[in-house]
Amino acid sequence: MRYNHLLQLLSLSLSLLLGLSSAPLAAQLPQTPSGFTDHPLLERFPDAQIVEAEYRESVVHTLVLGSLQRIREQVVPDAFDRIRGNVTRILYEISQEYSGADVYEFYREQMREKGYVLLFGCEGRVCGSSNYWANDIFHKRILYGPERNQYYVAMRTNSGVKNASSMSLYIITRGNLRSYAYVEIIESGGEIPPTNSVDSKAILSLLQKDGSVVLPGIAFESDDRLDPQSNLDYLVEILQSEPGLQVFLVGHLQGSDPFSSLVQRSLARAGALQQELVERGVAAARIEAQGVGPLAPMCAASDCSARIEMVLR
Repeated sequence: MRYNHLLQLLSLSLSLLLGLSSAPLAAQLPQTPSGFTDHPLLERFPDAQIVEAEYRESVVHTLVLGSLQRIREQVVPDAFDRIRGNVTRILYEISQEYSGADVYEFYREQMREKGYVLLFGCEGRVCGSSNYWANDIFHKRILYGPERNQYYVAMRTNSGVKNASSMSLYIITRGNLRSYAYVEIIESGGEIPPTNSVDSKAILSLLQKDGSVVLPGIAFESDDRLDPQSNLDYLVEILQSEPGLQVFLVGHLQGSDPFSSLVQRSLARAGALQQELVERGVAAARIEAQGVGPLAPMCAASDCSARIEMVLR
């Protein structure tokens, strides 16, 4: 009896010890609302495996909306959104029978089917250094690989819906041929509205370094009038902070219209932007509008078909 009683005590003590030792480990495991399953807003790529997942409530998240540059020892995007909300992060490893391009097309097609709004996208070297994305933006060394093997896309569920969710997807094939897809989903809590912010210092630095820069956040309506939602604050800030700066605003436009029409429309767009800047207090003599239509189709941005470039005079 005493022997059996001793065994029972040892068994109970061992159970308690195992329970106490395992509790902190379980508490440290990253949890998502769906318990290590896919987020309902994005379906998993076939045969992909979740490597890690994380969920954080009510944080301010920076959604990258432009290529990356290193300026004054700091990596900054050309444009970004700052959003407060609940953030889900999921890292997938892709089966080696698929390429990064396969994954990219899968998610782009899913985005189109669900009616998500494309905010920004880039491929290969246009995205900037993979080292910047892996270590400075996402803080995950496993995402570092050759620049030619990377893809990035930022999207929103519906730009016309209050508290719409935003998402970013980064895909990389490393030198060892292993591919990964990293998803970040921000469900806005509505405490602060999403704002499209552009780093004016970064834009000015690129202008001074390269002599020209594609202006982010500038959009036009179908009749070539400036979209009222265009972000001009950073541009006004640049011109006001550098009173000696004189620039060309060069409109670029591709399409099926006759060449002369495209040139005329691109000039009209540049002129509309010039007029708005003058109305905001910038001297007209400092900014000259030009339009070249489809004559310069190449640029460093992800979409060059319709853009305004600021060029030093």
